[in-house]
Amino acid sequence: MKVTQEKLPASQIGLEIEIPAEMTKKAYEATIQKFMRQANIPGFRKGKVPRQVVLQRFGAMGIKATALEDLIDTALKDALKQEKIDSLGNFQLKSDFTGLVESYEPGTPLTFKASVDVQPEVTLKQYTGLTVQAEEIKADPDRVATTLEGYQKQLATLVPVEDRGAQLGDVAVVDYHGRYTPDAEGAEEVDVPGGKADNFQLDMEEDRFVPGFVAGLIGMKVGETKEVEVQFPEDYFSEELQGRPAKFSMTLKELKGRELPELDDDFAKELSEDEFETIAALRENLETRYQEEADAKTKQNKETALINALLTQVEVDLPETLVERELNYMITQTAMQLQQQGMDVRKLFNEDTIAMLKERSREEAIDRLKRTLALGEVAKQQELKVDEAELNSKFKETMEALQGQDIDPDRLRSVLSEDLLKEQIIAWLEANNTVELVPEGTLESQDDETAEDDSEAIEVATEVVE
Repeated sequence: MKVTQEKLPASQIGLEIEIPAEMTKKAYEATIQKFMRQANIPGFRKGKVPRQVVLQRFGAMGIKATALEDLIDTALKDALKQEKIDSLGNFQLKSDFTGLVESYEPGTPLTFKASVDVQPEVTLKQYTGLTVQAEEIKADPDRVATTLEGYQKQLATLVPVEDRGAQLGDVAVVDYHGRYTPDAEGAEEVDVPGGKADNFQLDMEEDRFVPGFVAGLIGMKVGETKEVEVQFPEDYFSEELQGRPAKFSMTLKELKGRELPELDDDFAKELSEDEFETIAALRENLETRYQEEADAKTKQNKETALINALLTQVEVDLPETLVERELNYMITQTAMQLQQQGMDVRKLFNEDTIAMLKERSREEAIDRLKRTLALGEVAKQQELKVDEAELNSKFKETMEALQGQDIDPDRLRSVLSEDLLKEQIIAWLEANNTVELVPEGTLESQDDETAEDDSEAIEVATEVVE
């Protein structure tokens, strides 16, 4: 079979395929025989319909069109195999099908044109000697103390208070009734929606409930009633109340103070269920955990900076097949997350919303593909490969950790292999480029673009539905 190739934009290869005469005849005869076997025509037993009757019933053009569909599909598959072309998706017929049917004569050669998407060629203009900046995240020195204070509150004993007024840190039980004045001229005060309750227990912490509410309780004693003025914030969830002043009548019914436990070894044992014998061991564990978290964030910032720099150096003509696959993957992941949140994805996703979601997510899909291809090109040029022994060890460890869960071993192994290879690539990039660490907050934005984070996609999906 004669095949002529032509390189096209968007990582496509154009093919001009000449189908030999014997192949065109064989396909036509096979189609005729198929019609003769399967046709249901009154007056003839199935499988016994004469050739001439089939031609009269279905028409020569109809039979040729059916034969041509199979012929083109077969010829294209044979051509790809013959030319050793690794296509990504379905082919696109470039010749006019109606014209092909009209020119199709069984027993004579037939030429048609088609195109297929192929893996794109990736060019990295530079991927060594780059200088990037990344924010260094340092552990908050006060975080351990703040955490322990929170644990103290959790284990605190609530003790009734009678000899003083309410203060921050107390637990108050109040009756309250809120009212506000609508914008309408001459309007009278109306109830704040949901702004009335009896025996409501409230932790007296700043900015809890509505700003000004807790502050108004400070100094009140049990049995006292007071009217407090508050201001609803501009971003309050209820549009009706956003930015509005209101008045709350409040009666303090009960007041309890927190009696905090001592930060000693007994506290550490009770909090950790005997995992830590001493308060010093608990502190050390928290310090280590928070330091590891800070180090992990710094590491992620360095990775993001390197990949973002790599993206400025990559040149690739993405085929539509890859973009479509990535969009479908992103939508599937979004649907799974929404389903886990209890949403009915069948109502959220239909033909219209999927089309809109794809349009909104297209740029992100292209960026994700470019990242993957750029990293893959580094691995290819530097011949970076996953060590089989390391992969086997990681696979065994992960399977043991996930024991009892429904896991696809082949899929898990593939994911672990990708993760290990990515770690190698990032390590190589870091060793062959310069990463300058700068204080946290120095850079305007350092989003984790490499993480599998679908929160934006979920937001888009729900926005589209609305």
